[in-house]
Amino acid sequence: QVHLVESGGGLVQPGGSLRLSCAASGSIFSFNTMGWYRQAPGKERDLVAVITVGGSTNYADSVKGRFTISGENAKNTVYLQMNSLKPEDTAVYYCNANLRSSKTYSLVNYWGQGTQVTVSS
Repeated sequence: QVHLVESGGGLVQPGGSLRLSCAASGSIFSFNTMGWYRQAPGKERDLVAVITVGGSTNYADSVKGRFTISGENAKNTVYLQMNSLKPEDTAVYYCNANLRSSKTYSLVNYWGQGTQVTVSS
């Protein structure tokens, strides 16, 4: 009913940059938040950054000053600009949307399938 499609992952050297995109489509009445999470092998899935429909943002301490989350409401799209990348940023990055369904009118979470980001020399 709702699909989240991520793009922009890949291999980059330490200090490099990547820009991730996530586009949402389907039975959407309204958004509460969209965000990015990441999961490295053997670790929990952790919040990276989140943005509300009103534009408020929050970041994990480990990425503050390096990553920027932004949204384009008219296109139901969220971006994550990642600069000064470190090997510890290596993970699968997942897009998340918390929204009200146009079919049930209830609040639900949806996840993208993830995009791999590898930071290595």
